[in-house]
Amino acid sequence: MKDKLNITIRIAGLAPIPLSINMRDEETIRSAEYNVNQLWSAWSQRFKDKSSSEILAMVAFQFAKLYLTLSTQEKETDEVLSEFEKELDNILLSVQ
Repeated sequence: MKDKLNITIRIAGLAPIPLSINMRDEETIRSAEYNVNQLWSAWSQRFKDKSSSEILAMVAFQFAKLYLTLSTQEKETDEVLSEFEKELDNILLSVQ
């Protein structure tokens, strides 16, 4: 079975971008394409005085900020869970 898939995405009305992706990643790629285009379209209407590239930069910044925020939250959650696991281990080991 072929695990690679050739697709084309379009971002912000620019030239099509050909990609070779893992088949399992297609839904994620298509969702990312859709969400970027949705935000770009909404902001294009809202910020009519900005160029397409300025709006695309704003969109890129927004998604980068979201990614970094979620990455930080994930690290903090991992730290809390790790500490919880240590405490739980201590409790269970002290009971025996």
